[in-house]
Amino acid sequence: MEAFAILAQAAGDAKAAAAAGSAGFAYGLAAIGPGIGIGYLVGKSVEAMARQPEAAGMVRTTMFLGIAFTEALALIGFVVFILIGI
Repeated sequence: MEAFAILAQAAGDAKAAAAAGSAGFAYGLAAIGPGIGIGYLVGKSVEAMARQPEAAGMVRTTMFLGIAFTEALALIGFVVFILIGI
């Protein structure tokens, strides 16, 4: 909380501190979903590779595509974080 007060003094405005705090909170929430999604995706992919080792190449490729699409959600959240922070 003290960091927000220092930010408000530097900006000369309490509104800037509130915007920075809400932007950080928004990005934190935006990062939770993709983190859970990637963990679930990798876990299920490892399980599939353990059950059918002959399909490991195809499962691994699909897993990396899923990770890329899921990580895009975190990047969108980061862009929103930057836009709210300005």
